[in-house]
Amino acid sequence: MSDAQFDFDLIVIGAGYGGFDAAKHASEKGLNVAIIESRDMGGTCVNRGCVPSKALLAASGKVRELADSKHLAGFGIHSAPVRFERQKIADHANKLVSNIRNNLTKALERAGVTILLGKGRLEGSQRVGLREVNGVDRVLTAKDVIVATGSDPFVPPGITIDGRTVFTSDEAVNLEWLPRWIAIIGSGYIGLEFADVYTALGCEVSMIEALDRVMPTFDPDIAKIAARNLIESRDIDARAGVLATKVVPGCPVNIELSDVKSRDVVERLEVDAVLVATGRVPSSKDLNLESLGVELNRGFIPIDGKMRVLINGSPVPNLWAVGDVTGKLMLAHTAAAQGTIAVDNILGDTRIIDYRSIPAATFTHPEISSVGMMELEARKFASEEGFELGTVRSYFKANSKALAELESDGLMKLLFRKDNGEVLGAHIYGLHAADLIQEVANAVSRRQSVIELSKEVHTHPTLSEVVEIAYKQAVNQLEKT
Repeated sequence: MSDAQFDFDLIVIGAGYGGFDAAKHASEKGLNVAIIESRDMGGTCVNRGCVPSKALLAASGKVRELADSKHLAGFGIHSAPVRFERQKIADHANKLVSNIRNNLTKALERAGVTILLGKGRLEGSQRVGLREVNGVDRVLTAKDVIVATGSDPFVPPGITIDGRTVFTSDEAVNLEWLPRWIAIIGSGYIGLEFADVYTALGCEVSMIEALDRVMPTFDPDIAKIAARNLIESRDIDARAGVLATKVVPGCPVNIELSDVKSRDVVERLEVDAVLVATGRVPSSKDLNLESLGVELNRGFIPIDGKMRVLINGSPVPNLWAVGDVTGKLMLAHTAAAQGTIAVDNILGDTRIIDYRSIPAATFTHPEISSVGMMELEARKFASEEGFELGTVRSYFKANSKALAELESDGLMKLLFRKDNGEVLGAHIYGLHAADLIQEVANAVSRRQSVIELSKEVHTHPTLSEVVEIAYKQAVNQLEKT
């Protein structure tokens, strides 16, 4: 199958989840594949993102659970004061990262992928430059090239990073120390997850959000109940509508807060540390995309549904991009899906990605998850398409399993079409919300109606009955229209 005029059938630049899945899938399909990585195999997710952060959340979550004497007393359990070792919690995360990174590397090697360590760039059509770690620079050729270089934390102007007292999530996952008082700039999923970790381990948190409400990217109804439990009931002082216009590292760290609208300084804080959790930006600067005439959109590589890189709306031959660098849905599982879809299209199949059916989760205690449309988006869609939007709420307080766990403060919000019952989206806050959302994601992917979904039998007693009840409530609305 290999084309002898090229060094490789496919070169993948970047070995995060998007690049990994693309390279492995392509090699298993018989292509001669090379993958280039300038840092650590596994990319952001494995080394600086979802994997180590979930290890920290798992450990700190145990601490939170054991320290919640009131909750345990409800079961008739009385616990001694909780002791933990910060270094061993950090070691747990580091060990997990090492294991998964090694497993990914071995999986690529078993699949026959050539692993090249160094920095990759484009050198024109079907040509990839590689600067190896030893400084040697060479140019390789490939019939097709996939760019999967991921993203890096965004640091706003005025904030100085020193990696010790002012840092991003890249450094936070190392848990090198526990500041008594830490300010977290941003209340998206990264800020929320680290606030969960730090408060469980005894730190005071100030959460700073530039937009007009805390948790602005979440469904408002879900944000309201989640904020009550994840922020207001904990040692967190949350402020919205203020901008951290200046952050100076040191002991203490000095923060200048300004009103977002007037830009007037409204407060100055002195804290022990600052975590900057203000989102991520694409890692596309040194790819030499201009050699092919590709124009970036705020740093993101424009692609179509087949993962083909675009110039003025037209695909560039033999050039593809996947993952965070495309800016579509900056999630590891999105990147993985994009990677396999790109390879299938390279091989001649026609596959288009369905972003609406890709779920997202925030691994706080309890969790938050979502899939499909937000309510405002769904209402606009309903107006344009001429149908009435249906919404129902299903509460964990009516669920036997949640009650047995004494974790019944939760909510599922389901969005659907009232004309045919098609599920448009769902948003969940509550125990194991990250697992529950997959059932709804599958329904969105298949464009299923609540009519057929309401007839599916769910195990009793399980949390999945929260979803079942939502489907049945939705059918009742259909019957009334």
